[in-house]
Amino acid sequence: MRLEPGQVAVVTGAAGGIGLAMARRFAAEGLKVVLADVEEAALRKAADDLAADGAQVLARLVDVSDRDCVLSLADAAYEAFGAVHVLCNNAGVGSGAEGRMWEHEPNDWKWAFSVNVWGVFHGIQAFVPRMIAAGEPGHVVNTSSGDGGIAPLPTASVYAVTKAAVVTMTESLYAHLRAEGAAVGASVLFPGPHMLRTGLWESHRNRPERYAKQRPRKTPYRSLDQYEAAMKQAGHEVEFTPVEEVAEHVVDGIRADRFWMLPPSGHSDRQIRARSRSMLDRANPAYLESFILD
Repeated sequence: MRLEPGQVAVVTGAAGGIGLAMARRFAAEGLKVVLADVEEAALRKAADDLAADGAQVLARLVDVSDRDCVLSLADAAYEAFGAVHVLCNNAGVGSGAEGRMWEHEPNDWKWAFSVNVWGVFHGIQAFVPRMIAAGEPGHVVNTSSGDGGIAPLPTASVYAVTKAAVVTMTESLYAHLRAEGAAVGASVLFPGPHMLRTGLWESHRNRPERYAKQRPRKTPYRSLDQYEAAMKQAGHEVEFTPVEEVAEHVVDGIRADRFWMLPPSGHSDRQIRARSRSMLDRANPAYLESFILD
């Protein structure tokens, strides 16, 4: 589709990181932007900054794990702007799980799935029928991750499982849209190719009480700065991809109707080939061990 002034983009998880970068990039194209997030103060600041730059903005406090909340977001977007052309289901959280899978708390899984998987599904159900009915070109972008979307990082297995689900959900959405002959496209986004400075590392700050951990963590949460410092001490320099670069990749992908929004990366390509080869050879996934060290 062509991105044109006056169109409308909805972005969840839009108060910071990738979401805010996408919202800014859409606004730069002249699109009206609807920002959704669970962090009220950060959301208000993001909306004010965009409005100060001349963008038309609607900000809504939204918990994407709550279906009614996402349906209300859709109602508000259509009431304010009359249409939605781009939907970015971007909100995501880490799980806070530690230890082996059999040691995880069920609430770690419930929380991660409620946001990372159900949140995407709620966005699809709330917006896509209206986007199809409008008959105008549109696009849905669902944010996955190389962790799970390509192959799991075993030390972050809960997150990986949710992001693998997003890939399959988006593949299915693409097929359904094509079967309907809809003017709406679909893409799955793999932010990168390197690590990103986002609030994902501090997801626990927004963990709702209904999914609270039932026992104290054995180790304290580690911030991104602490992780980077530990890697440097071990002799490894951590590379980062600017979130603005991810947003540019999204805009280019929408224009090209590119399903796989996967930036070039030797690391990702090695993962894809190793996993595919393991499946084709019916071989055990020994590649998982090398990914931990890669």
